[in-house]
Amino acid sequence: MDRRDFVKIGLAAGAAGSSNRVLAGPASAASKLGTGGILDAGVWEQQQMMEAGKLTSHSLTSQYLARIKTIDKSGPRLNSVIEINPEALRIALDMDRERNLKRVRGPLHGIPVLLKDNIATADRMSTTAGSLALAGVRAARDAHVTAQLRAAGAVIIGKTNLSEWANMRSTHSVSGWSARGGLTLNPYSLDRNCSGSSSGSGAAIAAGLATLAVGTETDGSIVSPASICGLVGIKPTLGLVSRSGIIPIAHSQDTAGPMARSVADAALMLFAMAGVDPRDPVTQEGAGKLADYRAALDKGGLKGARIGVARNFFGQHAERDAVIEKALLDLKSQGAVLVETDVPNVGKYDASETEVLLYEFKADLAAYLKEYAPNAPVSNMAELIIFNQQHAQQELAYFGQEYLERSQAKGGLDTPAYQEALANNRRYARAEGIDKVMKEHQLDALVAPTGGPAWLTDFVNGDHDTGGFSSPAAVAGYPHITVPAGYVHGLPVGLSFVGAAYSEAALIRMAYSYEQATLHRRAPQFPPSVRI
Repeated sequence: MDRRDFVKIGLAAGAAGSSNRVLAGPASAASKLGTGGILDAGVWEQQQMMEAGKLTSHSLTSQYLARIKTIDKSGPRLNSVIEINPEALRIALDMDRERNLKRVRGPLHGIPVLLKDNIATADRMSTTAGSLALAGVRAARDAHVTAQLRAAGAVIIGKTNLSEWANMRSTHSVSGWSARGGLTLNPYSLDRNCSGSSSGSGAAIAAGLATLAVGTETDGSIVSPASICGLVGIKPTLGLVSRSGIIPIAHSQDTAGPMARSVADAALMLFAMAGVDPRDPVTQEGAGKLADYRAALDKGGLKGARIGVARNFFGQHAERDAVIEKALLDLKSQGAVLVETDVPNVGKYDASETEVLLYEFKADLAAYLKEYAPNAPVSNMAELIIFNQQHAQQELAYFGQEYLERSQAKGGLDTPAYQEALANNRRYARAEGIDKVMKEHQLDALVAPTGGPAWLTDFVNGDHDTGGFSSPAAVAGYPHITVPAGYVHGLPVGLSFVGAAYSEAALIRMAYSYEQATLHRRAPQFPPSVRI
């Protein structure tokens, strides 16, 4: 589908329309359940108001910036936004001028967006992955994802905090903490963790600090914080969204993806982010596979869908499982056919996944620094390790850098051990994993709990989550969507939909149908702790 055709569909009252016409779009779960008014509304509601002349991008951006001051930098002090874009209001004014001239770029025109602080922006903001080693370092050019969002008319209002180096620094890490940004707090219980590594993106969107955010994932870093923060998160197929300009862990698994308060918003953002990038060869595999995700927003999308229930990802948390069992009944009530099954061979790539990440992290980080941060004080993994040792009081105060040291000890990507580990991952996650079970049972998707409810943040013992469903899709490079499914003692848990490569449209259709039938999301109230 041509992007210009999508713009015409998404904004029927846009460039050629009258200024007093109002957009027609899918209802947003966020607008129905949120308590933050326009700040908790979705893309369609905000666009309707702007098209009707009742709201401007400048006003909306101003309100979000004020809310960041109130909620993020004081009050509950979530600490989810690591840096504000000093040009945000100017960009918003530019989008308003374009709208007044009937030049509406698409559904994201004038919509405020936050980017995770490992996504390069060639502006006055830094791109640091939360590390003091890159503090103040401005990227040489935009990441492809950043450029795509700017072209779609999005207003990038700031960067979000994250688990430092996307949680690939220590075996004993605390998710949501970075030396540059500190600790991000969970808006559903301030003493609990947001999970990682897209912690700030999750907390910020849950708290209504922007309309949309971009997260990144290697294994779980979009879907886990989205689930724990009561959001929709989409980890796309590897190759649908460019990796260029994103501070890497591993090119065989890294991808950016949307985090939003509704499936509709996430779908619109995914279309804007995706596309072929000459700097990223894997996106050639996705050429021609970008679908009209708005057309997938079908309330009847579960009717007749064959869904495999991945039972080997149940059993780790009884109360969470009870929530998901109710979700399974909701899927059936919407017409889905449930098939009891397991995802095969999931334990056969646990060790090889880590090996691949360690090899690729060393090589990919050096390549990123050379192209996007040539003036940084570090240029490779070895220099980063030394920097952290020299700044141990700030960088190593709570946990070490074991993964960095193990990565540095690895050889190049021509090492036989690396090639064998990568082949093992692809065999057992793809052909003898997701592909096998879906073919055998003729499935449209697999479902399971995304993960458990948020755990207490613990700087002594580190993270102690209750497991999750992220690894099969992450290692395979296949799409994964999480949707709010309910609560355990007021803490959100999500339901995951996983499918074959480039099945985003089908997954969005099913996820949207489930979301609209249940409407579980509730805005957070920032309690200091869980009341039981």
